[in-house]
Amino acid sequence: QVQLVESGGGLVQAGDSLRLSCAASGRTVANYQLTWFRQAPGKEREFVAAISLSTRYADSVKGRFTISRDNAKNTVYLQMNNLKPEDTAVYYCAARPKSPFLRVDSRNFDSWGQGTQVTVSS
Repeated sequence: QVQLVESGGGLVQAGDSLRLSCAASGRTVANYQLTWFRQAPGKEREFVAAISLSTRYADSVKGRFTISRDNAKNTVYLQMNNLKPEDTAVYYCAARPKSPFLRVDSRNFDSWGQGTQVTVSS
């Protein structure tokens, strides 16, 4: 398994930007699909963005969020622009070995970070 540590969360106002980081150790991220999920209070964990040989985004964040990967730093990022109050959640980084298709179901991932809180005020 790969160990993951998220950082970069915080309290911001609507319209602001944040960049989350997910540092991996134990394995190289180049061999994994890295994915961001989020979970708001009282809601199920939901897919946000994924990166492997390609990228994929949830409709709710498309055009505002960008996922990227720095293989040299073994880190994946989530640049979040034009944040909205509905983006408030704990954001988790997850990893699974690469496969031909990007997976977006959290049940397909066995490596998780501890999460980082993002709070967007209106």
